[in-house]
Amino acid sequence: MSETNGQHPEAGGTLAESEEDSLLQDSPLEIPRPKRAQGQWALGYMEPLTPQEANKRNQDGLDVFERIIHQYAKEGWDSIDPADLSGRFRWYGLYTQRPEEDKMFMMRIRIPGGQLTAEQLDACAELARRWGEGVIDVTDRQNFQFHNLHIEDIPEAWATISAVGLSTLQTCGDVTRNVLGCPTAGVDAAEYIDATPYVLAVGHRLTGTKEFSNLPRKYKISITGCADRCGHEDVNDIGAVAHRVDGRVGFDVLVGGGLSTTPHMAQSLGAFVAPDELVELCVAITTCFRDYGYRRTRNRARLKFLVADWGVEKFREVVEKKYLNRRLVDGPPAPETHASHRDHAGIHRQADSNMYVGFPLVAGRTDADQMSGIAAISRRYGKGRVRTTTQQKMVILDIPEAKVEAAVGELAALGLQVRSSSFRRSTMACTGIEFCKLAVTETKGRAATIVDELEKRLPDFDDYCRININGCPNACARFQIADMGFMGSIVTIAGVPTEVFQVYLGGHLGEERHFARIAKGARVRAEKMPDYIEALLRLYLQRRLPEQDFSHFLNALDEESLQAFAREAMPPGALVEAGTSEGGSAHAVRDAGEHDDTAYARAQRAARAKAEQK
Repeated sequence: MSETNGQHPEAGGTLAESEEDSLLQDSPLEIPRPKRAQGQWALGYMEPLTPQEANKRNQDGLDVFERIIHQYAKEGWDSIDPADLSGRFRWYGLYTQRPEEDKMFMMRIRIPGGQLTAEQLDACAELARRWGEGVIDVTDRQNFQFHNLHIEDIPEAWATISAVGLSTLQTCGDVTRNVLGCPTAGVDAAEYIDATPYVLAVGHRLTGTKEFSNLPRKYKISITGCADRCGHEDVNDIGAVAHRVDGRVGFDVLVGGGLSTTPHMAQSLGAFVAPDELVELCVAITTCFRDYGYRRTRNRARLKFLVADWGVEKFREVVEKKYLNRRLVDGPPAPETHASHRDHAGIHRQADSNMYVGFPLVAGRTDADQMSGIAAISRRYGKGRVRTTTQQKMVILDIPEAKVEAAVGELAALGLQVRSSSFRRSTMACTGIEFCKLAVTETKGRAATIVDELEKRLPDFDDYCRININGCPNACARFQIADMGFMGSIVTIAGVPTEVFQVYLGGHLGEERHFARIAKGARVRAEKMPDYIEALLRLYLQRRLPEQDFSHFLNALDEESLQAFAREAMPPGALVEAGTSEGGSAHAVRDAGEHDDTAYARAQRAARAKAEQK
């Protein structure tokens, strides 16, 4: 991929080899050394410091495949090695689901860039119908997620999707996860470049090889060629966004983004990366993370902590001098956009004058019958091409304009609204306590209730308010970058574990990017969430300026005003004051796999014990 003569025509570089060598050698490379050893391989710390690191050293996660197929699927759940069950199974997209005593799995399918065919949709519908009780979730990383699978069914389920070119490989674990892309890549009328080849090439290079199957922690990449930067590059470990400089198209590459309990915005390397250099650069960054990433504790093992400690300039220097052996060409950041949260719902024109139609799945939940119906509609009115989005939605491509209304009508008959309310479009939720062992609160059903209630109570609301609901602090539903984010926890009130949600307001990517601000003292009882959201939006409608949408309204509030706004909207009986819990708030564990127990279960036991004492 690299130009051996130091010339990079597409990026405008003209360095001669001797000049480039001089730049690389102008100062010795000094690697920052932390005051306390962090388990960084490249600094000589190879001894595992956590149970997860020891498990990976004992055997690579990729090696579990044969045991799943030839041993565990034949001998059943009780034959599974606990080190495989709680660790290595994830390298093939398998998590044990709640309740674990049911001995069932949650399984993810990898969908690079969210790109699917009708044939693949049919295979996924068959999988869900035969082995997953019909349930399918579309995640905000463009994956499909299935539930209720038994170990005996895994080989046949894998064979079903493998026959149509799909896989569960590396959708979980300390590896490169599904690579995000714009769902309308290749047809977007305003894109700089079709990024599909780079999404596929980066995923292929970093997946399924032991060179990169033991990273310090999960690793997320987004590559988009569209002008709206809809792949959430700001909160990925690597985010590559196309733009044009002096008439040439290249990528602005950002590093070190991520959410969870300690959110970081990604930072630009300050380079203009030619398209044919992007895969090489992603490999170099990933190798640097593998070698220098922190492995002492799981909650500081993401790339964002290394970038924050080193600084983005030092990180770029290490990547250039140690892994690329050349300088990157300097370049400006890609232009910001207010459309970073574009959800692709509705009816839109493609570059070829056909149309695409996007539609929400409430909180990402669908089922086998709907999936089969979507596949049939994509064949009947388009070319059988379907996409998933980073907003838990789906898109059918290539529909002639004359056939759009017929397609919209058939989708409506399936319960899928192309012309939907703001609330149906904008509400997202993680898996929640229904299936996820880390969650402490229910989310999917609650999101559906909120949508139904708000559609009844505010039928004329035509603004766009992104409502993201998370069942724990791990931010799978990205509550920190929502207009209105909710993070679930449990408090014990009068001996009863009670679901409450902490409120976050005003998160946004793109222009004026920033994380949502916590509404201090605004924890709302779960059953009162529709009342609270309605009250917040009515206050907003009363007080906004004519040109303000909800996002701009929140951003204009200073800290004192934001806190007052959040509390003023609290309905009677909804507020749970800080310190209300008799035993402190119970949150989900921070790291998947470190504990077999959950905070929710502990809170329940504590409440039962207290009740028995009484």
